[in-house]
Amino acid sequence: MAEFIKIYPENPNTKEIKKVIQVLKKGGLVIYPTDTVYGLGCDITNTKALEKIARIKGIKLEKANWSFICADLSNLSDYVRQIDTPTFKILKRALPGPYTFILPGNNNLPKEFKKKKTVGIRVPDNSIAKAIVEALGNPIVSTSIRDEDELLEYTTDPELIFEKWQNLVDLVIDGGYGDNTASTVIDLSEGEPVVIRDGKGSIDIF
Repeated sequence: MAEFIKIYPENPNTKEIKKVIQVLKKGGLVIYPTDTVYGLGCDITNTKALEKIARIKGIKLEKANWSFICADLSNLSDYVRQIDTPTFKILKRALPGPYTFILPGNNNLPKEFKKKKTVGIRVPDNSIAKAIVEALGNPIVSTSIRDEDELLEYTTDPELIFEKWQNLVDLVIDGGYGDNTASTVIDLSEGEPVVIRDGKGSIDIF
């Protein structure tokens, strides 16, 4: 059964963040708040944890299209091929914020994602998510827990999220009510921006 902890976004408690990191480093799965809907995440370097999420989502790991949650744009060069100045300016304008940017991947992607030509990058405007990634020292892989068929409360109320997911994950963070609109997904892998999903983020950034 998962642990349920409260973390206040105004000033994330270091002790509680360390607890989250311990779970992630042991290959655990964590549900955490972002600036959009709550996300299900794990350490990007842990193969077994990645496989667990794939099983939960009912997909093959190599076919998963998950986001890499980063603390800032300094992680870009770890996983993304060199991008041009106009693309970088779009990223700087939009992030941190409710966007997922599809960018061309490089040869340093974790082995589970080696066959992928692109990668989704997220830098949420959420202090809890940022604190987790900074303390972990590398991005977390994340997927939305949003379910189109579920009642709205299941994507916004942490206690109901815990009720539903407590036997599937290792830790659920109560970071306050979440949003019920996912991030805007923009494909920049070919240079020209293509909006894949119009979500919470405004497309007036171009």
